[in-house]
Amino acid sequence: MSDFQYGGQAVIEGVMMRGPCGRAVAVRLPEGGIAVDEKTIESVTKKYPFLKWPLLRGVVALVESLLIGIEALSYSASQALGEEEELSKTEMVLTIGFAFALAIVLFVVVPTGAAHLLKGYVQGSFAQNLVEGAIRLGVFLLYVFLIGRLQDIKRVFQYHGAEHKVINAYEAGDDLTAESVQRYSTFHPRCGTSFLLIVLVLSIFLFALLGHQALWWRITSRILLLPVLAGISYEALKLSAKYADNFLCRVLITPGRWLQGMTTGEPDDSQVEVAISAFGAVLKESEDQVNVR
Repeated sequence: MSDFQYGGQAVIEGVMMRGPCGRAVAVRLPEGGIAVDEKTIESVTKKYPFLKWPLLRGVVALVESLLIGIEALSYSASQALGEEEELSKTEMVLTIGFAFALAIVLFVVVPTGAAHLLKGYVQGSFAQNLVEGAIRLGVFLLYVFLIGRLQDIKRVFQYHGAEHKVINAYEAGDDLTAESVQRYSTFHPRCGTSFLLIVLVLSIFLFALLGHQALWWRITSRILLLPVLAGISYEALKLSAKYADNFLCRVLITPGRWLQGMTTGEPDDSQVEVAISAFGAVLKESEDQVNVR
C-alpha cells in the first residue's frame, strides 16, 4: 500500500479522488453509466520545495484543493446535468471570488460585527472573542443544517460518505467492492469538515491575542490572519489523524466526527461504485507512474 494519503471530495452525482500524480472524477450519468475523467496534477510544492514547510504547506494545500474542487464540480455538473460546456477559467475565478466573499461575510463580518455590538455586555478581550467564536460556529452549523435540507445536497452528502468509506477500506487493506466498502464508516479523520471545525475553534484563541480593536481593524485583522489560521489548523488536523489512537487526539477529533454526521450520509451501492471508480483511476495512475520510474 502507498504511503500517500489519498483524499477526495463529493461532487454533483459523483466523487473526485486525488492521488500523488493526479485526480479523477467519476460521475453517474443520467442514463446509468459512469463517466470518469482523469487529469495529471503537479503540486506547486514540487517546483518550490520550501512550500512544504509546516504552516506554509497548509495554505498551499487549501488553495490547490479549492482550485481542483471547483474544476471537478464544473466537470460533474456538465456530465450529470447534460450540459456541454464546463466553466471557463474566467468563470472559475469569478466563482471562487464569489465563494470567498460570501465566506468572509458569513464567517468574519457577521460574527465579528455581532460580537462588537455585544461588547457592552461582555467584558474582556478573551470573553468577547469567545462570544465571537460561538457566533461564528453557530452561523456555520446553521448554514450546514439549512443546505443539508436540500434534496440535491443530501445526495452530495451521500457521495461524501461514499468517498470516506472507499478511502477507509483502502487504508484498511480491504477489497474495493461495494459489499466490502459498505462495511466501513462514513467518518474520516482527515476530512475537510473536521478541518473547518478546527479553524473555527483555533480562531478563538488566535484572535484573542489581538486584544481590543476598532471594528474596522477587528474585521481586517481576521481576514489578514486567515492564512496563518489555515496553516496552524492544517498541522493540527495532520497531527490528530496521525495519532488517531491517542486518547487526547480521540477527544480532539470527536467534535469533527459529530460535524461529519451532518455533512455525510449513508450511500447506496450505486454511489459507492462511483467512488470506487474514481479511486481506482487515481490508484492505477499512481501505480503506472511508479512502474515507469
